[in-house]
Amino acid sequence: MKIEPRIAAWHDELTHIRRDIHAHPELGFEEERTSAIVAAKLREYGCEVTTGIARTGVVGTIRVGNSPNSIGLRADMDCLPMQETNTFAHASKFKGRMHGCGHDGHTTMLLGAAKYLAETRKFQGTVHLIFQPAEEGQGGGRVMVEEGLFDKFPCDAVFAMHNWPVLEAGKFQIRPGPMLAGGMRFDITVKGQGTHGAKPETGIDPVITAAHIATAAQSIVSRTISPHDPVVLSVTQIHAGDAYNVIPETAVLRGTIRCFTEEAREKVRATFTRIAREMAAAFGAEVAVDIKDGYPPLVNDETEAGFLADVATEIVGADNVERNGPRIMGSEDFSYMLQRVPGAFVMLGQGGGTHGSGHTSCEVHNPGYDFNDAVLPLGATLFARLVERKLGSETAA
Repeated sequence: MKIEPRIAAWHDELTHIRRDIHAHPELGFEEERTSAIVAAKLREYGCEVTTGIARTGVVGTIRVGNSPNSIGLRADMDCLPMQETNTFAHASKFKGRMHGCGHDGHTTMLLGAAKYLAETRKFQGTVHLIFQPAEEGQGGGRVMVEEGLFDKFPCDAVFAMHNWPVLEAGKFQIRPGPMLAGGMRFDITVKGQGTHGAKPETGIDPVITAAHIATAAQSIVSRTISPHDPVVLSVTQIHAGDAYNVIPETAVLRGTIRCFTEEAREKVRATFTRIAREMAAAFGAEVAVDIKDGYPPLVNDETEAGFLADVATEIVGADNVERNGPRIMGSEDFSYMLQRVPGAFVMLGQGGGTHGSGHTSCEVHNPGYDFNDAVLPLGATLFARLVERKLGSETAA
């Protein structure tokens, strides 16, 4: 494994930064402390710094020579609204907030690359270091793009990575084309007629109606969508009633839908709406269906995905780079950036053992999760090498 020696020497420093961010998690568009740390570090390294993009977003810029070529590197900064169960020293200091997805690690790896690139300057052109707020459901990537990210900071290509605990540390996984699913979320409100729990015949039961809608919805994927076009529909919430002996007036179903194509998304939307309305009518209830679009599918540019895989192979070897990895049903708002600029998104393995904190790896969004600090120099090295290879380090002065 060819970790950049200079970055490897900063491992303790990067670990300290990462654990400090982990201990002080901030929700989307509230990353005031984190963005202040990022901006201060970038200025310390000698980068140009722009703050206030999408409220708490930060962009650091490094220019070398007069080449018009440019590249963007992106990391996310926000945490999740969940309670951490870890008890190590750098566990979250705030109730109900946790870096349960590793954005603390993503931010730190990009800072490591920024320090290296600013010191060595072995490229010709411009690199924009994009620190994005609010990835977890609030679309900070979309907001940055809408506020003119790529107009103010033009990029020929843009790259990002995400830690992946199910992949062994030291490995990378990528695929050209659609890699992460697009998302939708739904709220289905069923209105019946409340009555005494002992006299259901005198009312219209929204709970039974909602249960039938939830069950029937499971047939959408298995009976209307091709198995070659992966779709997930999950009912994740059911809310109804307040008493043991009262049939309530309303019941609410909520959940998520994930798919890779516009055709599948619209087919699921139409079919789910029809099932909900017709099932409610069968029970004599009324229904309101609200299906909102979430993030679009994340689609890697074929050329840039190949380029990223080539660079990763230089670092860890061909056996540790899966170039045609599986599609992932999770969503990512880096997709908005890839709609504007060609680029690629890669998964960085961080599983397969015990972390430096003494914590065994587990899946993201788990209350016992922690980023594996052992891979910080590897991620920072990949970011740095992408710049040097894309902007011609071999010809740089």
